[in-house]
Amino acid sequence: MAQMIEVHPTNPQPRLIAEAVRIIRDGGLIAYPTDSSYALGCHIGDKKAMDRIHRIRRTDKNHNFTLVCSDLSEIALYARVDNWAYRLLKALTPGPYTFILMATREVPKRLQNPKRRTIGLRVPDHPVVKEMLQQLGEPIMSSTLTLPGDDVPLTEAFEVDERIGHEIEAILDCGPTGIEPSSVLDLSGGSVEVRRVGKGDVSAFQ
Repeated sequence: MAQMIEVHPTNPQPRLIAEAVRIIRDGGLIAYPTDSSYALGCHIGDKKAMDRIHRIRRTDKNHNFTLVCSDLSEIALYARVDNWAYRLLKALTPGPYTFILMATREVPKRLQNPKRRTIGLRVPDHPVVKEMLQQLGEPIMSSTLTLPGDDVPLTEAFEVDERIGHEIEAILDCGPTGIEPSSVLDLSGGSVEVRRVGKGDVSAFQ
């Protein structure tokens, strides 16, 4: 069964976050809150954990994983960012947006879209995620926690525990999240293409 870690939503306790980071480094899979909804997260280089996310969500090899980053400088390490894209990222981060960009060589091929060689990147505006990323020192490989047959992501820790608690190592409980996933903006083609309408306002791009 998953370990339930109750973390303060705005002032997360460093020792509790350190436990979540230890689980990630040890190959574990965690459910954690973002500024949009719950997500599944694991270590960036962990293929076994990535395969477990595929099984839980019943996704195929074309599923786009997201690298959850601490800031824009980290994004630039894993994606090719033109000047116009950088200005957009700077305006919209941190926030409930996922950006699809062309991946750099720093990104393992299994994390990239197999046809387009793109990668999704996020900089969430959530104190718990920020503390995790600071302690981990690298991005978290992540996927929105929407289960097969569901139209919206899970929003409560007890729901996550009931549905998949037997399949993951830990759940960070910071109270309920929203039901909307992040909005997805594809910047890989030289312009902005809205791939998913979520919590982030995309009216300017439609």
